[in-house]
Amino acid sequence: MTFQTTAVSSPLVPDDGPGRHRIGLVVLSNDYATERDFINMKPNDDVALFTSRVPNTTECTPETLALMGPKITTAASLIVPEGRLDVMAYSCTSGTVVMGYDAICGYIHATRPGVPVVTPITASLEALNRFGAQKLAVLTPYVDDVNQLIAENLEANGKQVCGFTSFHIEDNEVMAAVPAEAIFEAALEADRPDAEALFISCTAIRAVDVVDRIEKALGKPIVTANQAMVWQCLRLSGYKGEITGYGDLLKLGN
Repeated sequence: MTFQTTAVSSPLVPDDGPGRHRIGLVVLSNDYATERDFINMKPNDDVALFTSRVPNTTECTPETLALMGPKITTAASLIVPEGRLDVMAYSCTSGTVVMGYDAICGYIHATRPGVPVVTPITASLEALNRFGAQKLAVLTPYVDDVNQLIAENLEANGKQVCGFTSFHIEDNEVMAAVPAEAIFEAALEADRPDAEALFISCTAIRAVDVVDRIEKALGKPIVTANQAMVWQCLRLSGYKGEITGYGDLLKLGN
C-alpha cells in the first residue's frame, strides 16, 4: 500500500524568507567573539545573520594569517548558497591587512560575485572617516610583526598614529580569554591627548562589551573592529536605524 498524506488545503503564498537584511559572515575557526558580538548588536529580527568558518591556526602571525586565504572561498560558498545575501563580511582585521582587501574580495566573489564585501580594517577606516578622525591612538592584542602591518595600513590610508599600545599576544586562544575589563583599562592607557579617536583592532577580543564605557571615559570616538563591521554591514544591507549601547558609531545609522 502506498503511503499517502493529507495535502494542506489552505493557500500557500511564499514570502522572501527570513531577514529583510541578510548578512553573510565568515569567521575564523577559533574566533569566540565575532558571532556573539554580531548577535548582541543585531537590532531586531529584520536582520538575519548566516555564518561559516574558515580553518585557522592558533598562532596569529603574518605567515599563518596568509595560509587561510584560499580557504575563504570554500567557507563563503557554504553560506545559503542558493539564497540572497545583501553583504558578506570576512572577520579578521590582521588577515585582511596581510592578504589585502582586493584579495579578500576575490576569494569571496569567486563564489558570491557582486555581493558587497566588508572587512574589519576597511569598515574601521570608513567609520573613522565618518568621525573626521585623522590622528589615532591604537590598541591591539597582536605581536609587533602584525602591529607593524596594522600601523602601515592606517598610515597608507591617511591616518596619523599618535600612539600604539598592544597586549603582545600571539595565541588566538589567549586573545579570546582577555577579559573585557582588561580591555577597558588598556584603552585608557592607550589613549593620547592629541588623538582624535581610539581604534581597537582585532575581531577576536571582546572590546564591544566596554566600548560605551571607554567612550564616556575618554570623551572621544571609539572604533572597534566588530563594531565597525556591524555598522557597515547594516548600512550596506539597507538597514537605516540606530543602535544604542555600543558607542556613538552605531547611533549614526546611514
